[in-house]
Amino acid sequence: MSRRKKTLSPKPQPSIAARQTALQQFGELLSAEEYQLLLAELERPLRPAFRINTLKTSPQAVNDWCEWYGWQVQPVAFCPTGWQVYEAHTPLSQTIEHRFGHYYIQDAASMLPAELFDLPASPRPLILDLAASPGGKTTHLISRTLDRGLVLANDAGMERITPLRLVLQNWGTVNTAVTRFPAEKFGRWFPAMFDWVLLDAPCSMQSLRPTESHPMRPISTREQTNLAHRQTAMLISALAAVKPGGQVVYSTCTLAPQEDEAVLDEVLRRFPNRVQVDEISARLPAPAPALADAFGQTFHPQVQNAMRLWPHRFSTSGFFAARLTRTGEIGLPTEPKPTRPLHQTGQQPLPRPQVQELADWLQTTYGFDLLTILETYHLELWRSAASIFAVPAAFLEYFNDLPCQMLGLKVLEETPEGWQPAHEWTNRFAHLFQSGRLTLPSDLLDEWLKGRDVPVPIFSGSQPPLWLVFDERNRFVGRGRQSENWLKNLLPRRATG
Repeated sequence: MSRRKKTLSPKPQPSIAARQTALQQFGELLSAEEYQLLLAELERPLRPAFRINTLKTSPQAVNDWCEWYGWQVQPVAFCPTGWQVYEAHTPLSQTIEHRFGHYYIQDAASMLPAELFDLPASPRPLILDLAASPGGKTTHLISRTLDRGLVLANDAGMERITPLRLVLQNWGTVNTAVTRFPAEKFGRWFPAMFDWVLLDAPCSMQSLRPTESHPMRPISTREQTNLAHRQTAMLISALAAVKPGGQVVYSTCTLAPQEDEAVLDEVLRRFPNRVQVDEISARLPAPAPALADAFGQTFHPQVQNAMRLWPHRFSTSGFFAARLTRTGEIGLPTEPKPTRPLHQTGQQPLPRPQVQELADWLQTTYGFDLLTILETYHLELWRSAASIFAVPAAFLEYFNDLPCQMLGLKVLEETPEGWQPAHEWTNRFAHLFQSGRLTLPSDLLDEWLKGRDVPVPIFSGSQPPLWLVFDERNRFVGRGRQSENWLKNLLPRRATG
């Protein structure tokens, strides 16, 4: 590649300069022909992509969205619930469906990790997501298990917990707990506990496709070495936490071999015959093998079973993923885990007679069968000061005293007028509420979605404590309380705009 003199061109932006540096390094890892294909691909804009929420919608709904929003889409080759978008008159981020969690906007490459797991034999698997925020891959794990297995979504960064919680609440998951601990600790606290462990590791983000959420920046040798050491420690923790025969998926959004193949190589050499990198090439429509060697280092032969997604392979960002199976003992010393019994947070289990009372009220008022939902998803009701939550029974069985940042899903809120269904619960299960439904005329929808109260006719007879509001396309758009001929808007601020 020819270089221009500095005096003839402006100084590149940091992200562009970082990509140029990475290209110069990574160019050594590709043939001349593939390198030209890579350069040509990087000249094209990255195709946006989305993955549907199978808890709320079905693949058939995509046809409606294409008609309503002027989308042209193509299925993601390795994710049956993902689509790449070639054209969009309405941006993906500006639809009702996105606002209410019917799909997640996600680069297609990031849909690969959760698809690499084989469904476990257990109908209610225990799953650990070690570096979960902002939650895209967590929601994918939830969807793949139909929200029946408990997903422990962990992230070490305090500032990353709120985005994670909001994504999970909007997705509508009931069998999830959010924790905030160093990922390196879980293998010591919970050895051989989980069926699946996902480690989408913190990395240098050298994907060659910089975005607002994944900018590229210069990375020093020292920083990359420190990252690789931490990634290795986190991966060992993941392998210690998974059951013998269980699966760990390791992924990064960088193409730097030091953080990809070299990390796998280190783990395989430290735990010979106790870990294997599975051969998973059939998960992709075309080969995308990992490197056999890079920058003078030859890797363990099994490393090539991993997947290296160069951008030109599938028109995605650069990405790396591998699935490992634990085949022997991972001898990490155990440590006592932190404890904080749930009742110390002000929550108490709801006695059975009160559960039945609330179930009868929901059935009578809204035609909603709460007891069937609790049984189907293996949930228990717990009460806090002014709310009732559906709490995963599996969490209470295996992790009942583990401090968490979020647990389960809010079902009801207490008001001066009595109980009312919570937004999170109705957003997930609106289709199962048989009564208490109100259809909003289309000419009022824009005002409503901005969070404003709207006029409605006065309804004779008894009224529910609040209405579940739908638009004329039968899409749930929030809850409202009637006051004379006005409908008070109860949409959370985060759902308005």
